Amino acid sequence: MAKIIAITACATGIAHTFMAASALEKFAQNSGHEIKVETQGSVGAKNALTEDDILNADVLIIAADTHVEMTRFEGKKYYET
Repeated sequence: MAKIIAITACATGIAHTFMAASALEKFAQNSGHEIKVETQGSVGAKNALTEDDILNADVLIIAADTHVEMTRFEGKKYYET
């Protein structure tokens, strides 16, 4: 079992942000992994990742078509799409 953290974001931060979060959560659940997804949208960040979340995660997934600030993830393995 892997501990996954993710950030989803799109240009408007409405539909695709939350659709991507839902798909990642479903994948993790069906695969036996833990996941926490931070959504970054027009209303700001929801379900924000904590320092502990980041420290304890095995991998970070960035599913975004907008800029995601990566400084808090320095040294963390990640996959960006």
